[in-house]
Amino acid sequence: MYFQASKAALAFAAVVGSIAAVQAFDDAKYPNLSGQWRGIRLGVGGQPAFDPTKAWGRAQQAPLTAEYQSVLEASLATQANGGQGNWHSGARCLPPGMPATMTVYGEMEIVVLPEITYLILNHNLPIHRRIYTDGRGWPAKVEPTYQGYSIGRWVDQDAHGRFNTLEAETRYFKGPRALDPRGMPVHDDNQSIVRERIFLDKADPSLLYDEITLIDHALTRPWTVLKTYGRTPTREAIWSEQNCPAVTANVLIHNELYYLSADHELMPTRRDQPPPDLRYFRLPGN
Repeated sequence: MYFQASKAALAFAAVVGSIAAVQAFDDAKYPNLSGQWRGIRLGVGGQPAFDPTKAWGRAQQAPLTAEYQSVLEASLATQANGGQGNWHSGARCLPPGMPATMTVYGEMEIVVLPEITYLILNHNLPIHRRIYTDGRGWPAKVEPTYQGYSIGRWVDQDAHGRFNTLEAETRYFKGPRALDPRGMPVHDDNQSIVRERIFLDKADPSLLYDEITLIDHALTRPWTVLKTYGRTPTREAIWSEQNCPAVTANVLIHNELYYLSADHELMPTRRDQPPPDLRYFRLPGN
């Protein structure tokens, strides 16, 4: 009986503690980032790119080193011949990884809590970013991921007693990653540092900005761009579900990319492409 009563007391204390923690979170101190956000396209050509003010590929005028300009040129040449180049999201259903994640190819939802801010997105698959705002430092060991590990802080830049800007830094990446569907590269060492300033438009709360600075060994200097997102003007926003491995028509066999026709026949993606090596198939009778 005493043991049961002790468990009940501990459970009650946990509930009270949780309620107190919720009550301590004054959401009035934070900007209202609720709803659905979509990337705003600025009328430039091509698919969405890292710098939204310029078209993708060479038109980005990226500050690439000579070595990584060659990587971009090789990707463009491969795509001109029917391949996916350096854009592994197309060939392998991989997420684009940060900072291309913040191009927001689909929809984005932002959930603000006092110790962490969640960014929930989709591109090929569901993507979850966590920006820790609890004052922690960098961990001694982190498992690298496509989205990296993010530490941030809320800032009251106007000294009005309300936070208006989320500053974040993201490290600890794995690859392959690219910056746009043309295959704009980041360095193979995955030592990127991504710094962000996320804030609402002061005059129009339906607009959200993300000022992103990429520091990467593929670049000759830090590269800063400004992303703009619009809040969907309805409470009944449509949220899509993406599952690229289940629906893609692309088929990667060893190092060659093919695609399935509407009749589910294996088709080439480029002129004079060799047929797949039969070693990668289970033949009848085997």
